[in-house]
Amino acid sequence: MDYKKDLEEIFPSDRITTNETVLTQHSKDESYHETSLPHIVVFPINTLEVSKAMKIANKYEVPVIPFGLGTSLEGHVIPYEGGITIDLSLMNKVLEVNEKDFLIKVQPGVTRTQLNKELKKYGLFFPVDPGADATLGGMAATNASGTTSVRYGIMRDQVRDLEVVLADGSIIHSGGRAAKSSSGYHLNSLFVGSEGTLGIFTELTIKVYGIPEHSLAARAVFPTIEEVVSAVNSILQAGIPVARCELVDARSIKQVNDFKGTAYPESPTLFLEFHGNEAGLKEDVEFTQELVTDQGCQEIIFETDSKAVAELWDARHTLAYAFTHGAPSKQMMVTDVCVPMSELAGAIINARAALEKSGIDGALLGHVGDGNYHALIMIDKEDEEDVRRAVEFNQHIVEYALSRGGTCTGEHGVGVGKKKYQRLEHGEAYNVMAMIKKSLDPKCILNPDKIIDKY
Repeated sequence: MDYKKDLEEIFPSDRITTNETVLTQHSKDESYHETSLPHIVVFPINTLEVSKAMKIANKYEVPVIPFGLGTSLEGHVIPYEGGITIDLSLMNKVLEVNEKDFLIKVQPGVTRTQLNKELKKYGLFFPVDPGADATLGGMAATNASGTTSVRYGIMRDQVRDLEVVLADGSIIHSGGRAAKSSSGYHLNSLFVGSEGTLGIFTELTIKVYGIPEHSLAARAVFPTIEEVVSAVNSILQAGIPVARCELVDARSIKQVNDFKGTAYPESPTLFLEFHGNEAGLKEDVEFTQELVTDQGCQEIIFETDSKAVAELWDARHTLAYAFTHGAPSKQMMVTDVCVPMSELAGAIINARAALEKSGIDGALLGHVGDGNYHALIMIDKEDEEDVRRAVEFNQHIVEYALSRGGTCTGEHGVGVGKKKYQRLEHGEAYNVMAMIKKSLDPKCILNPDKIIDKY
């Protein structure tokens, strides 16, 4: 393959490989989807190298898949047609911190934890928390969100500018440093969430925030899902600045108790976190307590000590480990949908009924402050019947969400797992997306057959 020889002229031997172990590492993500090996993996250290690699790929019409840490959940980075995987993990520098503008510029391989460690000395933090310690480039590529989106917004809300290498190797910027602009098309919104199908991110300029003076967490227990969602609606309507708002169902709590030896009430539970000043938080706590009590809350516990807060949130953050530990012979499948808040209780109740009907063990949880919930189920990938039931369950909750004005994915992205729902969700707008893809990537070499059908 001549393109490999061309790549070897750009990348030194320690940053280009066909080693089977490395290829295998880049053949998968954290999803249940089938693996597939790339033909070669390269590790650029700057934008120019990415551009040169893309020019070679364009010349030989070879597929290119950008890769961060492989934490995605819908097969986004699996190279089903082989080709070149561009691993961006060595492009991991924080390039600039502009504390006066609350902006930072980073390379795409910077991780969320790495960034917040760097920002702490400036009294700043980056709020988007998808759970995994993902790269900023990957988070922008999938439009990640997570537990803090109810207050700070999702990844698309944070990106001010992207440096993007296009399919032909040309380099563009999608925005600027200004807080707002009415100039031209909003390319940031086009590229964020494009999952490597329109270009490869090589620099990101992102909003950051001041570390709050105080934070406080709470765990509220309710008898039913409907009452949890009603309580969330009351909190949001009251204008209480809740920073995190997470629902964990009774099955989840049981698994945590079994795993950690805790004795939490095995009922639907709402985890909350508040950011602000001390006086304001005191008022928020009192008001929240009144609101949740009116909605049937059976127990609410507030914590301010950092160690106690961490222990309280541990039940939410270790849930995946609790399930994998409880079923070591099975693999976790995590999916997500998002519905309007008015439909959320019905969607979760419907999903629980469908899960029980399927006979698959699993839990329901989510970022209920914005209508996004997840199904976490354990399956045996070697058991065709188990996989079939899991796929049917996933299809059921997606179709339910779409029938209620929702979306097939609130934050995990499309990849290959949700591609089949794109026409159903977007209708004629899907054709517009396909036209954009063909315009920017006429040879269909950028992460082909993801989001948009291959042409």
